[in-house]
Amino acid sequence: MSKRDYYEVLGVSKSASKEEIKKAYRKLARKYHPDVNKDPDAPDKFKEAKEAYEVLNNDQKRAQYDQFGHAGPQSQGFGGSGFGGEDFGGFGDIFDMFFGGGGRRDPNAPRQGNDLQYTMVLEFEEAIFGKETDIRIPKDETCETCHGSGAKPGTHPETCTHCKGSGQLNMEQNTPFGRVVNKRVCHYCNGTGKQIKEKCSTCHGKGKVKKQKKIHISIPAGIDDGQQIRIAGQGEPGVNGGPAGDLYVVVQVKAHEFYERDGDHIFCEMPLTYAQAALGDEIEIPTVHGKVKLKIPAGTQTGKTFRLKGKGAPNVRGYGHGDQHVRMRIITPTNLTAKQKELLREFNDLSGYEPTGENEESFFSKVKRAFKGE
Repeated sequence: MSKRDYYEVLGVSKSASKEEIKKAYRKLARKYHPDVNKDPDAPDKFKEAKEAYEVLNNDQKRAQYDQFGHAGPQSQGFGGSGFGGEDFGGFGDIFDMFFGGGGRRDPNAPRQGNDLQYTMVLEFEEAIFGKETDIRIPKDETCETCHGSGAKPGTHPETCTHCKGSGQLNMEQNTPFGRVVNKRVCHYCNGTGKQIKEKCSTCHGKGKVKKQKKIHISIPAGIDDGQQIRIAGQGEPGVNGGPAGDLYVVVQVKAHEFYERDGDHIFCEMPLTYAQAALGDEIEIPTVHGKVKLKIPAGTQTGKTFRLKGKGAPNVRGYGHGDQHVRMRIITPTNLTAKQKELLREFNDLSGYEPTGENEESFFSKVKRAFKGE
C-alpha cells in the first residue's frame, strides 16, 4: 500500500511554516492517540501523523522529501543503508578500496548504547502543574551472571579464528576495475572479532537480558503536548564498555472539555444571558489557578474577549505565566413563558431596532441599505 503525501496527512500546504506543521500534528496527535481514541484505525493514523511530522519538522529531511518524495535517500529505493553500508554490496567495498576503508569501525571499540523513547499521556492539569511519577520500561540490562561477556562463568570469549579478531574477512571480487580484494563483516563472529564457545545460560551469549526497570520522572510545570524530556544514561547499555544511551519521554496531553491551550496561553468560552450582556454583571470565571471575578460591561457582544493576566500556563523554562483569554457567547433563551415573551415583545417595540453603539450603527446601516436595494 502506497504512503499518503506527508503534507496531505497533516492537512497543511507545502509552504507551511514549522509552527503550522507543529500545530497540525498536535491536533492530530490529540485526536488519534491510542490512549484517547479507541477506534481500530486510530493507532495507524497516529503513527502516520507522527511519521509525517518527524520528516516535515526536520529541515534536512523535509528538503529531501520535497525533492524525492517517499522514494528519497532514506528509502530502499536508494539502496537501503546507503553508500558504504553493509547491505550495499560491491559498491561499498569498491569505495573502501579507493579511499582506504577508513570508515570501517573497530568491532571491539566502545560504542554508546541505543536511545529509548517512552510516550507518557498526561491530563491537562498535570501538564500545567507538572508531576513526580515512576514509569516502568522494558530495556536491556547487562547480564549479571556473565557481566556482559556472554560467556559461561569461568570461561571467556575467544578470538575469532576466521578473522583473527579483526571482525572482517578479505573477499576477492571481480569488478569492472579488475580483481580486487574487499573487506566484509565476518559472518562467523558478526563483526565482533570474538567467538563464544560456551554461552552464558542466563543471556544465551548475548551479554544482555531484558528487564522491566522503574525510573523516576520529574515532569516540569508547563510542559506542552509533543515536548520531550531527556533522561541521560537511561537508554540501552553501551557495547564494549561504552556509555549507555538516553531515554526520551515524549509527552501527549489529553484535550480538556473546557480549556484550550496555545503555548503558554489558555482559552475558554463563557456563556452570558441577554440581561447580563445588556446590563453588565460581575461573574466568576474558572481558571486552572482557581476562580476569579470578572466585570462584564453593559452592552457586551458575542465574541468579546477578556484577558486574565497571568492565569495561563507557566512557561516550561521558568519565564513567568501566560494569560487566560475568555470569549463571551450570548445564549439565546428557549422555552420562554408567556410573560417572558410579552416582555421581550415590549422590549423589541421599544428598541425599534435603533443601534446603541458605534459598531452597531455601521451594522444597522448596512442592513437598511440592503433592504432599500442600495
